[in-house]
Amino acid sequence: MARIELAGLAHSYKPNPSQPSDYALRPMEMTWQDGGAYALLGPSGCGKTTLLNIISGLVTPSQGQVLFDGRDVTRLPPEQRNIAQVFQFPVIYDTMTVGENLAFPLKNRGWKQADINRRVSQIAEILELSGDLKHRASGLTADAKQKISLGRGLVRPDVAAVLFDEPLTVIDPHLKWLLRRKLKEIHHELKLSLIYVTHDQIEALTFADQVVVMTEGEVVQVGSAQSLFEAPEHTFVGYFIGNPGMNLLPCRATDHWVEIAGVPGPLPAPATLPRGEASLTLGIRPEYVGCSPVRSDGALPARVIKARDMGTHWLVDCQLGELRVAAKQRTLQPLNEGDPVWLTLPPERTLYYVNDRRVA
Repeated sequence: MARIELAGLAHSYKPNPSQPSDYALRPMEMTWQDGGAYALLGPSGCGKTTLLNIISGLVTPSQGQVLFDGRDVTRLPPEQRNIAQVFQFPVIYDTMTVGENLAFPLKNRGWKQADINRRVSQIAEILELSGDLKHRASGLTADAKQKISLGRGLVRPDVAAVLFDEPLTVIDPHLKWLLRRKLKEIHHELKLSLIYVTHDQIEALTFADQVVVMTEGEVVQVGSAQSLFEAPEHTFVGYFIGNPGMNLLPCRATDHWVEIAGVPGPLPAPATLPRGEASLTLGIRPEYVGCSPVRSDGALPARVIKARDMGTHWLVDCQLGELRVAAKQRTLQPLNEGDPVWLTLPPERTLYYVNDRRVA
């Protein structure tokens, strides 16, 4: 296990990058603690796999350093970094048994057979593969094969880190949930450093202690599931995290009020907001938007676009001027398209952004 530092790290697949869009990974500084569980989260093409491959040694960065416990490993090949990597699709040896697959990394490192047997038994029990140890790997289901790949990555207790590149893509949705839970148990039991790449926010938020949110090659926020939901530092985080994502409403701050869709108030303008700023955006989660057919003080007039019964709540899409606002409501009388409603935005749940960055 190792403490991993990324110092001034950036990467471009172009020979002479001159602007931010030329970079697959924009310059970053980051530290991942020994024994932590981290997730790299973002849409396809945002740089997650490039970053993972730089850490593993499959890609050499254009600039900056990768440090393991203070040791510069930037130019070292994967076999000299002492890491394990689990890929999107199962990589196993079909001609071997499950037990032989799990034992293979330990045999290559000259472990004694008794120690191999103990470690293989421990990992097989954690992954619920004990009954398959003597079976040929070729005849198993896709999820069982991926368990073997996971096990081969976890079997070495001395690895600097275990890297997962979307390992549950080929797994049945119900089994995904079980394997995510199993990975959490493994992390708590074995205290390994785990780095998990995914575009699925549920996977990231349920697996990791800290989530690294990326877009267009840039790390826009690192934090816990709660901090990403309650206090997104970037509009992309607000939009990407949550279902549906945060409402992001263009607005304008006057001397006293915040105008939304040309309606002044009812939100008082914090002193930190730039007055008359054209790029000012108000952000509020649908969970915190009040929506009622009954007018109340400080409410904004809107109309219903669509109201859907989601079982545990109602999801109401509303038209506020030219803006669209989503509201989640636990209890709500049936609403129809075109019905007038009144929206309330609690100031304590309202965030503001300038040029996509949150205003303190």
